[in-house]
Amino acid sequence: MRFAETARRLGAAARAAGLAVPAFRSPPRLPGAARSIRRYPGGVVVSVQLRGRPFAHVVADMVDGVIVTNRLAGDGAERLREALRHAVSPEPAPTGPPTLGAGARVAERQTQAA
Repeated sequence: MRFAETARRLGAAARAAGLAVPAFRSPPRLPGAARSIRRYPGGVVVSVQLRGRPFAHVVADMVDGVIVTNRLAGDGAERLREALRHAVSPEPAPTGPPTLGAGARVAERQTQAA
C-alpha cells in the first residue's frame, strides 16, 4: 500500500510541476537490480525492488526515477528532488511565519489538483 500511495503522490507532484510522470512497478526485471528504468514510445517505467530494503531507499529510487524520466540535472534536479520528497513525506511545519518555497508550491498545487 505504501508503494502505491507514494507513486500517486509523486505523480501528482510531478504533474503539478508540468513534468512527465513515469509508471512505477516492482520488482525490476533485472535480477539483483535495486531499480531500473525502461523507456518506451508511450512513456517510462521505473521498477524498484521493495523486499529487503528500507522504504526510504525505495522512495529515493522513485524520486530519482521521476528526475531521470524528465532528464533533469543540476540545480533544477535538486530543487525537484527536494519538492518530491516533501510531497511524499511533508516535514512538520516550522515555527514562525509561513513561507512558500518551491516544495510548498508543488504540494499546494498537488492538493488543488487532487
